[in-house]
Amino acid sequence: MALETLLVKVKAAISNTVHPPKLLLKKKPSFKSRRNVGVLAFEMAGVMSKLLHLWQSLSDATIVRIRNDAVTLEGVRKIISNDESFLLGLACAEFAETLRLAANSVTRLSHRCDDPNLRSFRKAFLEFADSGRDPNGWALSVVKETEAKLRKMERFVTLTAALHREMEELSVLESGLKKVLNHYSDHSEASSSGKEQKVYDLQQKIFWQKQEVKDLKERSLWGRSFDGVVVLLVRFSFTVLARIKVVFGIGHSVPCLSRSLSASATVYPTDQNPASGCNLASGALERLKIEGKEKLGSGFFESNSELLKPPPSTLGAAALGLHYSNLIIVMEKMIKSPHLVGLDARDDLYAMLPSSIRSALRARLKGVGFSASDPVLAGEWRDALGRILGWLSPLAHNMIKWQSERSFEQQNLVPKTNVLLLQTLFFANKEKTEAAITELLVGLNYIWRFEREMTAKALFECANFNGLLKLQNPS
Repeated sequence: MALETLLVKVKAAISNTVHPPKLLLKKKPSFKSRRNVGVLAFEMAGVMSKLLHLWQSLSDATIVRIRNDAVTLEGVRKIISNDESFLLGLACAEFAETLRLAANSVTRLSHRCDDPNLRSFRKAFLEFADSGRDPNGWALSVVKETEAKLRKMERFVTLTAALHREMEELSVLESGLKKVLNHYSDHSEASSSGKEQKVYDLQQKIFWQKQEVKDLKERSLWGRSFDGVVVLLVRFSFTVLARIKVVFGIGHSVPCLSRSLSASATVYPTDQNPASGCNLASGALERLKIEGKEKLGSGFFESNSELLKPPPSTLGAAALGLHYSNLIIVMEKMIKSPHLVGLDARDDLYAMLPSSIRSALRARLKGVGFSASDPVLAGEWRDALGRILGWLSPLAHNMIKWQSERSFEQQNLVPKTNVLLLQTLFFANKEKTEAAITELLVGLNYIWRFEREMTAKALFECANFNGLLKLQNPS
């Protein structure tokens, strides 16, 4: 009876917690009268994470890496472009596009603010992007102030992520208690003290878990003022945009921000003066005009979005970048271990080839003999394949990383690397890439047949040797 009484009391308590009486329900306030962020904390933390990662991607070290490494990759120069100004313009455009998408989220949130200035964020942000005007003074121009805001946002993101985990754990515990109660109520024999103790233990865990959740709600974005959090997002959006303009030498930037950027980290070409009005984005746009893309938007974000649209001659335009990356990675594994490649794997590889590469491969293999027994030629092919993979493989792997990171972003997770689109196969010339892949296939075909012939020869000689031994020793 004691257990049954306890079960009734616990059930009633849970019922009252999960489903409060209708008489106690109050009319929900409108978003404008909401004092705290509440459940929107998780969406805001996601936007905050993206802005923080974008800021980190614009650090001195990363910009130096882009200038000295990314645009000088052999594969980039071979099948994308050897025009440094154009490549750096692509990098600038990708940063701008990432910021534009994050700012769209800030815009949706700002519409719910009480402050009319915050509700007009989008208009002010676009004006700042196009003309550099910032009448509200939202762009942070003092290094110490910027660093303080950074630490504050990082702390909020960490606490809000912890709150999400703890709320999920609380939900699991409450669900587990309900199952236990339902199970015991359906079994009349459930009257032992051990089962009563189990219910009590779950109650205690739930109690302490609720305390943890309550504490995190107060310390995380959940318990912050809605307008206050939006102000953080708004000011940091302006600051990131100013940083992009400083780094890539685009006019109308905030002068004080340049103090946090060493002279060696800027990406101006050596023959350009930042004050001359020439900038990388405009140079890249001129390149697009030459390629036939005349209808460009006049605004900063419109121009950069247009720049990221791949020309017709590229793998990106043909939607083949990811497929060719997987194809190259499969071939890379086969070339490293051709002796492990079976007939089924060879057929699977051929099935991955589009018709254009199949035609080119058939043309290359015409007149090629069936014998592949020359070790010198096999060695030359291995060296040639190694050289091709040396510059082509990094772009393929980067394409996979870039794509996977964008999938993570949709789940509000922060990317782990700083792979840019210009370092992938997205902007690669389709014809040049297919020629390189065809060359890999021809070479792979030879060393694959060479390995099979050498293996067959070794097995044949081994069989003959064993047969000779049997003739010499018939017993």
